[in-house]
Amino acid sequence: MKMHSGFIILYVIVTVLYGLLLELSLNTVPGWILFGILMTAFFIFRMKVLDNLGILPRLGAWCVLFVALFLIFKITYPPYALVPAVREKNPEATGVVTVAQGDLTGVYNGDRSVEVYAGIPYAKPPVGNLRWKEPQAPDSWSGVRVCDHFAPRFMQNENSTLWDNLVMLVIYNEFEWFDPSNNYREELSEDALYVNVWKPAGDISDCPVIFFVHGGSLQTGTPSYDQYNGEAFAKRGIVFVDFGYRLNVFGYFADEALAAESPNGTTGNYGLLDQIAALQWVHDNIAAFGGDPDNITIAGESAGSSSVGALCVSPLTEGLFRRAIAESSGICVNTPYHTFRAYDEALEMKQKVYDMFGAKSVEDLRSLPARELVKAVGAYNSMTVDGYAITEQPAETYRKGENHEEALLNGYNATEADVFTILGTKVTKENYKEILEGEIGEATEDVLALYPGTSHPKDDYNAVMSAAWFAYSHYTWSRLMAAEGRPVYHYWFTRTNKGLSANHAGEMPYFYGNLDTQPQNYTPWDHELSETIMDYIENFARIGNPNGDGLPAWPDFSEDPTQVLEFGDHIGLTTNVYLDVYHALDKAQEWAE
Repeated sequence: MKMHSGFIILYVIVTVLYGLLLELSLNTVPGWILFGILMTAFFIFRMKVLDNLGILPRLGAWCVLFVALFLIFKITYPPYALVPAVREKNPEATGVVTVAQGDLTGVYNGDRSVEVYAGIPYAKPPVGNLRWKEPQAPDSWSGVRVCDHFAPRFMQNENSTLWDNLVMLVIYNEFEWFDPSNNYREELSEDALYVNVWKPAGDISDCPVIFFVHGGSLQTGTPSYDQYNGEAFAKRGIVFVDFGYRLNVFGYFADEALAAESPNGTTGNYGLLDQIAALQWVHDNIAAFGGDPDNITIAGESAGSSSVGALCVSPLTEGLFRRAIAESSGICVNTPYHTFRAYDEALEMKQKVYDMFGAKSVEDLRSLPARELVKAVGAYNSMTVDGYAITEQPAETYRKGENHEEALLNGYNATEADVFTILGTKVTKENYKEILEGEIGEATEDVLALYPGTSHPKDDYNAVMSAAWFAYSHYTWSRLMAAEGRPVYHYWFTRTNKGLSANHAGEMPYFYGNLDTQPQNYTPWDHELSETIMDYIENFARIGNPNGDGLPAWPDFSEDPTQVLEFGDHIGLTTNVYLDVYHALDKAQEWAE
């Protein structure tokens, strides 16, 4: 009996761990069936046949079991597939919509209140000879194009599904258990320049438009992510658009040879040029979906927010939008801390790519398979002043009053930096100052007086990095807008919950009405908070002012630059907690009003 109990304990442990492996790796249903058959057969075989044999046969049986489990895992690993535009099975098709390239249909959501059109090409696939060239106008098509699935996410390095889902479960408390409809990996491709449109159902016209740029450090990300779903705003009478664009080495690789072959002399900003092409396509075609091309608000989070800043200063976007919403990142400081680099610095990185692949020319690099090239060493996560898409440091464009947004709604979260430093950043009393110097340079001594790092060095470090990496850029952006006399509304998101809380990207499900994707993380107040935030955003997208009946007053930043509107356990004005850090950063940045 003792021998049996030891076997049963081990058997249960193996069964539970392997079941978790299958579930978190999204293995397909046949994997579960084979797993069940195998474990049942093994149990019977062990108890009936091997019970009276020696230890070697029993060890051999365990070895055979583990080999079989490995094979089951491999052959039932989730395949690549496209993400459906709506969650409902067999959704109803919409009527035909006609855009410049041809006719298309989308699908209705479950209650037929929203029409979704996913995977509409806004440019030719940037493959082959078009790799690292300006986006080209999309081809027309004949017949009716069915737009019921998102296009592939743009080529990027990917982790195992197990690792990704462990991160989502442990850090974000986000994972859908036992959902057989989700047993696949999102397809990857260079052919990913497509827009997705959510519109109110029926015959509509002149609706405000929100054009959203996804985040991901300009290296990763996908417009199909649940938190970017535009259904909630479409139900409010707003047309919502997001899209894919070139990322990492495909989107931000710079080379003099590429600049020389470009008719515009540009290199290093291919992802930004894609964003501009998508915005142009939306401006030209959104009326077909009931949107008003003269009332477009661009929006973005994280690297998408930095991209919004670039769209605001690019001479190529003049007249294409009216307002901007920017969440948790910006490039409007004298020397941006991330997402932006000097042109010379961008060019210096190219040799690493050539050396890695033994390439001698651009043609050699263009001949490489995308899955190989995406492994290129180097941080290809920054825009640059290329003289075409961006002609000067963004802050200078604002000082000249040549930016394009007529109003700005922007802000940041309470603990922005924490998710970036939770792994791999060891901060102690001994190395605290040295780490700060590497991040904020000449501001270090002044910041040490505010956050000395003596009692809780990691907490102090996270606070300083939240201020420098994220909050400061929004403060300077707001000051620049106020100096022009343009409306600007500044927020601070502090709400905690069982999910991402007030860390980086924690505001996303609130801002875009997607709390229901992870209902276990939220309370009734969270839903009320989300509705209020969306009221502000809807008003801003309609008229350029977030204020409205029944909403707590949100004054213009220029009335009191020390105040922010807090979205947290309550909604109301509060003093900006980082003002002293901003003053220190101003000195280091040689910032002058």
